[in-house]
Amino acid sequence: MNLIIVESPTKEKTISKFLEEKDYIVESSYGHIRDLPKNSLGIDEKNNFQPYYVIIPRAKKIISKLKKIIEKVKNIYLATDYDREGEAIAWHITKVLGLDEKNVKRITFHEITKPAILEALKNPRDIDINLVNSQQARRVIDRLVGYKISPLLWKKIANKLSAGRVQSAALKFIYDRESEIEKFIPQEYWSIECDFVKQENESNIIRTRLRYINNKKLDKLDIKTQQEANNIVEEIKKNKVGKISEIKIEEKSKPPSEPFITSTLQQEASKKLYFSPSKTMTIAQSLYEGVDLGNTERVGLITYMRTDSTYVSLYAIDELRKFLAEKYPLYLNEQIRKFKTKVKNAQEAHEAIRPTSVYRTPEEIKKYLSEEQYKLYKLIWQRFVATQMKDMKYQNINIEIEVEEKKYIFSTETKNIIFDGYTVIYPEEQQNEENNNFIIDLKINDTLKIQNCYGKQHFTEPPQRYSEASLIKELEKNGIGRPSTYATIVDTLKYRGYVTLKNRKFYITPLGRQVTELLIKFFPEIIDKTYTAKIEKLLDKISQGKENWTKVVFICYEPISKKLAIASKEIQSKNEIVEGKKCKFCGSNMVIRNSKYGKFLSCEKFPKCKYKINYEKDKLETKNTTEKYS
Repeated sequence: MNLIIVESPTKEKTISKFLEEKDYIVESSYGHIRDLPKNSLGIDEKNNFQPYYVIIPRAKKIISKLKKIIEKVKNIYLATDYDREGEAIAWHITKVLGLDEKNVKRITFHEITKPAILEALKNPRDIDINLVNSQQARRVIDRLVGYKISPLLWKKIANKLSAGRVQSAALKFIYDRESEIEKFIPQEYWSIECDFVKQENESNIIRTRLRYINNKKLDKLDIKTQQEANNIVEEIKKNKVGKISEIKIEEKSKPPSEPFITSTLQQEASKKLYFSPSKTMTIAQSLYEGVDLGNTERVGLITYMRTDSTYVSLYAIDELRKFLAEKYPLYLNEQIRKFKTKVKNAQEAHEAIRPTSVYRTPEEIKKYLSEEQYKLYKLIWQRFVATQMKDMKYQNINIEIEVEEKKYIFSTETKNIIFDGYTVIYPEEQQNEENNNFIIDLKINDTLKIQNCYGKQHFTEPPQRYSEASLIKELEKNGIGRPSTYATIVDTLKYRGYVTLKNRKFYITPLGRQVTELLIKFFPEIIDKTYTAKIEKLLDKISQGKENWTKVVFICYEPISKKLAIASKEIQSKNEIVEGKKCKFCGSNMVIRNSKYGKFLSCEKFPKCKYKINYEKDKLETKNTTEKYS
């Protein structure tokens, strides 16, 4: 008998199906089974930052069960996820169960399909201690930052706040964008628009914009007032007609996008499906771990969803090209298209996110999926299938129309699709393309009637606030966070009350602003994007065996540790004492405190005394019915 340990009960269920007729037991650890303690630092700063791990309470029964099973089995396979976190879970399992790492077999796979699992069992390896050390370094650094700095936020601002190496850098992006918006002063400017028609057919309107006056190209802000615009419009209207002076037609092509990685999947699902990053990852996890497809078939539908690599296996490419040759022969690209990963330090051993088989089309398996699973699977399937299809081809048509013998030159640009290419599968890509066939009939020197000419007022606009999708894109671009952490970063900012989402855009809250400004003053490193990116690079070097993990922790923590003592002395409580209000538990003063839900009154001796009551801004009165004791 052989034992396979995974970290998810859904994964356990799927893999068990593949091995029903073989001599294997599959059990789940239900995630991590031990971690740093919740109520203490759990790190020995004087002894090379050695962590002190404790068993997670919910894992005690699981550990007991696993210990009984391992007494009866010949081989133990650890089949946790193929990343740092999964490697760390496997390592912790060996430690807690008292297993000899040399006798434990580690197996990994990109997809949960029967061939992939059987192949992995044939090719086990040892636990990769470099990956384990990389995860351990990240955990220790984040614990040191969180446990050392967060109490200063409690003292200065409010209880239950947190500072984090990555979340604070992400919050700084939102803070900076808010500052840019606040400082922005809009500038007025005008454009001149003109609608031309052929005199024999006035139903087809050519909408143009003035680009040149007396051979001088107009800049965006050249026409500043309505009066200036009106004067130009009146001059143009006197002419009544214009003449086509140039028609430029360029044939262009647009290739399909690369297959999804974690960040681009989260971005597209946000834009097209309105899924939050965490929702996207939850649904993707369910598709990866396995779905029942009837007839006793249960299989993972997509490859591993935490990846920053666009690499696709040759097997998957061959299957896709075979599928296209059968279903869309005219659209199969002549050459195999390969994609170069753009993310720095990407894990090339991983694959892009793709269907485990393109023959499982979204429509064929729709009845086995929830509505949300179907939508996300369809997005992944379409994006992947499009990668080996021909480019979309179109004509880029630019037309210039002169008025008053080249004094005024208007232009318009449009596209005419001549071959839809991959957009036959991925139609969303086509939504902004116009097919104005009547424009093809226009010729140079054609006279066109001015149907309408008018000035249009504009104002320069401030930078766009970040959406969940654009914030993740910014984090990825700056090397902050990893595929497994993007969704958590966004969720933490919302949960802590540092930001709110309005119309799918991030707004920083007063609480988020206070936290950021305190960190800027005392701990600029942890909100500095270059510092955070530097740590990510060092963590990658640990995983490659090129750096010692305790050395990296020291490098990252030293600049912060030096400032902790200074900050502790300088940071004084800003909580305002309320006259005439006393704590009913200990008689101390009551102070006004902040939380993500707003202000409240609390005993000044918190956390030793936990008496708190509601705060009414106008009356500073409290009602007995709203008193809370904890």
